[in-house]
Amino acid sequence: METVSAELIIHTADTKKSNRNIVIIGLLFFVFGFVTWLGSVLIPYLRIACELSSFESYFVAFSFYISYTVMAIPSAWVLKKTGFKKGMSTGLLIMAAGTLFFIPAALTRAYPLFLLGLFMQGAGLTILQTAANPYITILGPRESAAKRISVMGICNGIAGVIAPIILGAAILRNADGLNKKLATFNLQQKNEMLNELARLVILPYAIMMITLVLLALLIYFSGLPELDADIEDEPITAPNTNKKSIFHFPHLLIGVITLFLYVGVEVIAVDTITGYGASLNIALSTANFFASFTIVNMLIGYIIGIICIPKFIKQEDALKISAVAGIVFAIIALSATGYTSITFVALLGLANSLVWPSIWPLAINGLGKFTKIGSSLLIMAIGGGAVLPLLYGRLTEIFDTHTAYFIVLPCYCMILYYAIAGHKIGTSSRPFQGKPQHKKNIIHGEKSGFLNH
Repeated sequence: METVSAELIIHTADTKKSNRNIVIIGLLFFVFGFVTWLGSVLIPYLRIACELSSFESYFVAFSFYISYTVMAIPSAWVLKKTGFKKGMSTGLLIMAAGTLFFIPAALTRAYPLFLLGLFMQGAGLTILQTAANPYITILGPRESAAKRISVMGICNGIAGVIAPIILGAAILRNADGLNKKLATFNLQQKNEMLNELARLVILPYAIMMITLVLLALLIYFSGLPELDADIEDEPITAPNTNKKSIFHFPHLLIGVITLFLYVGVEVIAVDTITGYGASLNIALSTANFFASFTIVNMLIGYIIGIICIPKFIKQEDALKISAVAGIVFAIIALSATGYTSITFVALLGLANSLVWPSIWPLAINGLGKFTKIGSSLLIMAIGGGAVLPLLYGRLTEIFDTHTAYFIVLPCYCMILYYAIAGHKIGTSSRPFQGKPQHKKNIIHGEKSGFLNH
């Protein structure tokens, strides 16, 4: 009896430790979502505060997402030098430093400083995500990894829902009235009012900076286990043993292009909808909620995917449905006006939700020893979130905020092509059919399940 009791005590202690570690990683995924989706508020805010054109304001998204392309490969090198746990603390501290830049940027209304801060936030986040993702599989039994991944995805999504609401309430509450008054002010009065508006960002970003530093300390002194930075790759599949270069896998290269376009339309759906609503003379205090509605739709899609893939539907079919839904929703958004149009832009979040977890396993299928470099290329494709919103911003100046949404249609057509034929090109091995949640994580930033980048 004493032996059984001792084993029970040890098991209970291990369970408590595992649960504590899962909570810590859950906090990190909450941070991922919170920081990632602030652009929907910052774009209209900085457009007013820094007196920007529509095109210039979308450098907010460019500066943040281009850091993924720049840091995708260096992040793996950083983790080899620091280890995973210290790497996560390093990522959080880099994010905190980027957040700190918002204070002098706000005091001087210097747009380049804001952009530098956003780039640093994205760079830190790339390191942080590259390190955090592998922990999801090891923190608990492997057979329940899918459940843990799903919980992380929900943490990420919930943060994405509340982040625009919180920041919007802090910095956009008087933006509508100020916008109307600016036209009647002289230059001195205008500068004073814009300086006052710019300073509103200082308090929330100071709080964010302190929170990130505290999280870095929590991670550093936590009992999180260290991981081996040299995780083994899967053996290359027999039909592909004669392939000597990553360029011999066209299904991967097409997948990278597809993912680039997908991330672009995902960011467009969230980061442009507030400005779109404002362009329809909807108060910013109301339009501020539209990005959250878009992310709520993404959360609904995550839940559908968790329930249905692969039990009821294959990943290729999920990708086809997502692409067709994106095309249909985009056409309706372009054909309709007012709140109907806004509703279908928000519904793009639902269409987008299953694309990432469906493309990823199809793209890395059969890569074997090339899996790490293939995964790095896919992470670099997150740069689509930098480029496409910028193109959308340029189109708004050529046409208008409504017509500019035409940019998403060819992207969804490419996603549909990849779902039907693109993922089969150049591969003889059977496509990966299992749950994406069970796919092995690697240090170059592979994402699992339904986690949002």
